[in-house]
Order: sequence, then structure tokens, then C-alpha cells
Amino acid sequence: GPARLVRCGQKDELYRAGLRSGAGTALRGLAGARPWLAWRREVELLSDVAYFVLTTLSGYQTLGEEYVNIIQVDPSKKKVPSFLRRALFISLHTVVPYCLEKALLHLEHELQMEAEEPRSPENPQALGFPSRTLIRSWIRKQVGELTEQQKKAASQVVHVLKQSIPLLHRLHLAVFYIQGTFYHLSKRITGISYLHFGGLQGEDQSIRSSYKFLGIISLFHLLLTIGVQMYSLKQKQRARQEWRLHRNLAHQKSRSKEAAAGRQSRCTLCLEQRRHSTATPCGHLFCWECITAWCNTRAECPLCREKFHPQKLIYLRHYQM
Repeated sequence: GPARLVRCGQKDELYRAGLRSGAGTALRGLAGARPWLAWRREVELLSDVAYFVLTTLSGYQTLGEEYVNIIQVDPSKKKVPSFLRRALFISLHTVVPYCLEKALLHLEHELQMEAEEPRSPENPQALGFPSRTLIRSWIRKQVGELTEQQKKAASQVVHVLKQSIPLLHRLHLAVFYIQGTFYHLSKRITGISYLHFGGLQGEDQSIRSSYKFLGIISLFHLLLTIGVQMYSLKQKQRARQEWRLHRNLAHQKSRSKEAAAGRQSRCTLCLEQRRHSTATPCGHLFCWECITAWCNTRAECPLCREKFHPQKLIYLRHYQM
């Protein structure tokens, strides 16, 4: 029944948390806080592997399975899982999530640093992480060989994976509530299920319907979450497109203004960019040198022919056009 599987998983998680806490405390007491912070995730992984190696891989029940009196069986439900099947379950339950999390984290950091400040192949430490794992070095090498378009696509894939993994776990949990089997995704993949020694009890039968109802609610909530995320993603894409359009229009507008300003800032006497803009009493603009040279021969505006004295010329300081 699903109730026993939930109690079994919660009990195992409780003992695993205690083992992880004890191992972390021991490492912090022996090596200090800094190594503990640097290797905390690895210590938790080793603690989880040790817990399952000493129980499941060795052919014994876990403490949670003993608590609810259940035993693991293979898909035939006639014998316990083989050693290879149990080892595969432990790997999928502990090692694979750790490697996937680390790979996505390092890949995301590499892509972000490549986008912010491209590194040369001779400077592999520009990311700020010490190169201590082969996975990190391999990821850094592969990212360095990607083109800009491929890096953008890889960033989108990493973002989708980071968002999809929690949703996949929630989907699996909803399916478990509805079907009542395979509480962990790793057990579903390996086909490991459980049998109860005393048979199915009446209280378990009575609460199956409530678990199914909980699974339907969880599935509906998951679909609602996916819909909200899809809507948010479309809104972000729409806002990004509108921003690009606005930026292009603003750029074109500024260029047209500059072109118009360039045409208006030409001197009609020398037909070049106006230098030291000077205004006549009638309001027309010329170069200082051009209009003063013109006034030496004719004391009138070159455009409207209005008469004025050269002393009436106005030199415009800090004039932009």
C-alpha cells in the first residue's frame, strides 16, 4: 500500500539525514569548517551510498523497510532483486542525481562566464573554480569549442533541464499517489517493488482512495504550474522581442536625427559642416570665418539679402547643431 511506502521512505530519509549530519560534523571537527563547506555535498553522497551499501546492496532490509515490515522484490515478485539490479538502483538513487546536478552547475557557470568575458585557451582558471575534477575540465574544454549560437542554445537547454527535473519528480510522485507503487523514480526504472509479510491490511485499502485523490490534486497542480511557467516564458519572450524592436526603432530614429542634424548643420557658403556657428540678425547660421569674409564684401545676409552691420553678428557658444 502507498501508506507503508511513504512511511518507509520517510524513515529511511530520517536515518540518512542523521548519517549525513554525523559525517559532516566529524569532517568539520577534524578538518575545519572550510573543507567541510567545500566537500559537504560529496560527504552527503558518500553517506547515502554507505547507507544503501550496508543495507540494500548487502542483501538486508533498510531501517525504513524493517519499520513497516516490507521486502524488496524484482518484477516477477517471486524473488529478491539481483545484485546488479540493486547496484543499479543505488547508482540511480544517489550517484546519478549528484553527477547531473554538478554537471549542470558547472556547465551553467562556464556558459555564463563565456558570455560575460570570453577566456583564451591559455587561461583556464578564469572561471574562478579550482580545476580539481575531470568532469569540470572536460566541460570547460567542450564549452570553449562551441560557437556563440551553440552556447546560446546550450544555455537554454541547461535552463530547461533545471526547470524540468523538479517537475519530473513531482509528476512521478503524483503517479505514485494514483497507482500506489514505486515511491522513488529509481525503483520505477529498475522495477524494484515491495511485498508485505502479513498481506494487505484493511486500513491500507481504506486510504487508497484518499491517496488517489491526493495524486489527482498533485497532477492538477503540476499542470497548473507548467501552464504558469509556459505563460511566463512567453511573456518574457514577448517582452524581449518588444525591447529589441524598441531598441532598433530608437537606433534608427537617432540615426535619422543625426542625419537631419548633419544636413541642417551645413554652412550654405562653404557647404561643409558648420564650424563656430554664427547667427545673422535675420536668424540664419553660417561659419564664423565664412560670414565674416562675406561681410567684408557685402553687408547683407547671403540667403535673404537683409542688410545688417557686421557688428550685429552673434557668435554662438556651445551650439550643437
